[in-house]
Amino acid sequence: MKNSTESSGHSRVRPVWLLVPALVILFAGCAAVGPDYVPPEVVSPAVWHTGLNDGLNPKALDLPTLAEWWMTLKDPILNGLIEQAIDHNLDIKEARARIREARAQFRASGAALLPAIDSAGSATRSRGSENRGSGHTTELYSIGFDASWELDLFGGTRRAVQAAAAELEAQEENLRDVLVTLLAEIALNYLDLRTYQARLCVTEENLASQEETADLAQLRRLAGLTDELAVEQSRYNLESTRSQVPVLRTGIEAAKNRLAVLTGIPPGQLHEQLEAVRPVPAPPPEIVVGVPAETLRQRPDVRKAERSLAAQTARIGVATADLYPRLKLFGSIGLESLSAGNLFDAAGLAHSIGPSLSWPLFDAGAIRSNIEIQSALQEQALCQYESAVLGALEEVENALQGYQDELERQGTLTLAAEAARKAVELSRIKYQAGLTDFVSVLEAERSRLGFEDQMAESAGNVTANLVRIYKALGGGWNTLAPDKKRSDDPL
Repeated sequence: MKNSTESSGHSRVRPVWLLVPALVILFAGCAAVGPDYVPPEVVSPAVWHTGLNDGLNPKALDLPTLAEWWMTLKDPILNGLIEQAIDHNLDIKEARARIREARAQFRASGAALLPAIDSAGSATRSRGSENRGSGHTTELYSIGFDASWELDLFGGTRRAVQAAAAELEAQEENLRDVLVTLLAEIALNYLDLRTYQARLCVTEENLASQEETADLAQLRRLAGLTDELAVEQSRYNLESTRSQVPVLRTGIEAAKNRLAVLTGIPPGQLHEQLEAVRPVPAPPPEIVVGVPAETLRQRPDVRKAERSLAAQTARIGVATADLYPRLKLFGSIGLESLSAGNLFDAAGLAHSIGPSLSWPLFDAGAIRSNIEIQSALQEQALCQYESAVLGALEEVENALQGYQDELERQGTLTLAAEAARKAVELSRIKYQAGLTDFVSVLEAERSRLGFEDQMAESAGNVTANLVRIYKALGGGWNTLAPDKKRSDDPL
């Protein structure tokens, strides 16, 4: 009878084991539910709408130069600030942490494709109530392993892995986008600093000239050649110019403090390094701007938006899989005994194995509503991608136009400032000779200060617009590649 029972037991277990390879084959052959991702087609203009002059060249992008565009400005202090920011900027550190988070999420999603195995052991001692039974004390010892594996029959887990992989790549592009923005912001604030310094020098030079004019008016009044009105006019002109000095110093301090924060150090710690006055860096004679299609491939914000769209497309499949059955295989094997000494005897072997199936029959439309939510989010992600494309093209067009227009403005301001300086000299000569009144001198001096200040500001704007061109082209992110552990392997 014993052999018959054992044979019968084996015959009952065998069909369950035979289900496993059949289910695995079924699992491997099932396609994942939900839409397969297809990258959106983008039709970009063949050339830039803005006419290219003043050294702007539409030939293919020079990627090595674009990767380190600030080197074209030939300013070692700016180079040092950028190197420091790459290593210590807090936005860069935060973006790196987001990549680590996304990579961990990707690994967690991939782990769901594989079986889970747990181990457990217990030792219990219990005594029954004498009022209900014998009051005997019993002991139970057990040790064993439990395993479970949810078969991804309809691809919900695979879609989750796809979404996590795309999200990881989106975060890598986000790091590059942060870097592009950071490098441009450092350069723009550095140019603000040098521009404020140049404007302060112009103001101080004009102050010295106006002080001479005020002294001249005072001497002529003492000599009886003019009245008190000319003296007071010279004074308010002088003090009006002097009032601009604190404003310019405030701008200098703010630029220094901002540069310190961008490089990851407290405000005030860059002041000594940036104290010496240096000229505004001049743009190179030629700037290669390529064509729109190249820019869209280069821009990390556009690529980030595309990866986010891919991730959201995969999430539709994750939600759709909830409509279908879930099949899980489970099993356990272990040893049980009423005494610790017999725990490892063959007679204490116990095991169980079998599948479990669950299928939502009624949820008041919650699953289909979630699918609709994920589909709407995909539509939003597509709009965001298309918006990123249009925004990238707009940014380049504006930067190209601004650069060329500012160069033209700088040329006319240079001529105006030169004429204003000559007018100041001539008006002084005529005033000393008594051939003109003091108003002509005041007007000439105010015009000279205005034109020279605008000329200094324009020089900074020209290079700032060049920086905006490089930023709009997606330059600089190649200097800091993210960690190279990519989504090749689910684990």
